[in-house]
Amino acid sequence: MRCDVRRLGRAGLPPGQATRFTPARPVIERDHTSGYTRAVKISIVVPAFNEEKLLGETLAQIKSATGALTKIGWETELIVCDNHSTDRTAEIARAAGATVVFEPVNQISRARNAGAAAASGDWLVFVDADSHPSEALIRDVAGEIQSGKCIAGGAIIRWDGSHPIANLWTPVVNVGFRWRRLLVGAFMFIETATFRKLGGFSLEAFGGEDLEISRRLKKLARETGKRFVILHQHPVVTSGRKLNQLTIFTPLKLVWHLLFHPYRFTASREAARYWYDVRR
Repeated sequence: MRCDVRRLGRAGLPPGQATRFTPARPVIERDHTSGYTRAVKISIVVPAFNEEKLLGETLAQIKSATGALTKIGWETELIVCDNHSTDRTAEIARAAGATVVFEPVNQISRARNAGAAAASGDWLVFVDADSHPSEALIRDVAGEIQSGKCIAGGAIIRWDGSHPIANLWTPVVNVGFRWRRLLVGAFMFIETATFRKLGGFSLEAFGGEDLEISRRLKKLARETGKRFVILHQHPVVTSGRKLNQLTIFTPLKLVWHLLFHPYRFTASREAARYWYDVRR
């Protein structure tokens, strides 16, 4: 996913609508005093901008992993938000059986919100177009949902391929995610009613919309006595292509921001370049 940082902010937004999430159809809220005792519907949302090289494999992996949900009688739907791609992204998504929605403004928060607005599931699972969740990770998510005590969560990451330097500092970043309870955009799951209550992802962040919503989720978790978790037994595997743009000092900067200033990170144009300006 790429974000054109020049198009972010309040410009062009209707007054009061900067962070608004509007679902396409109503979602029935459950009784938060108990867990799920019925079949659950899970909506998998994949934001994608010019992802023809990796999207097909990602969608195949998602279908394989969500077999864990089918085994327990749960329903799933797969939604791809085409964020104004100029390649075969939408075509590949349709061929894989996904519902495709279109978001004309090239911004990841908008793409995630547009996909979520088209969803009809009880829970939303956001997976980046270059990331692969395993069946074991999906089973862990199902366990959290079944507990009735969780409102949202994420997972630590593991890079695909061989990246010796990144492999040295990634465990430190993962510890930071768990310690500060910060979501990583590669894989996030949020109860749909909770997502609606929060108004979706903020459109005011230049980057790190996952970090920004983490702050609101933690606050809501404290208020409701619910869990907001970062799963660590089965990392989500994400593409190492992002690493090609990092300098030798970038890991230190990222670790510093994540551990000590995670929310200031969301307003950084430079940080947005690292996360979204990926060569495809």
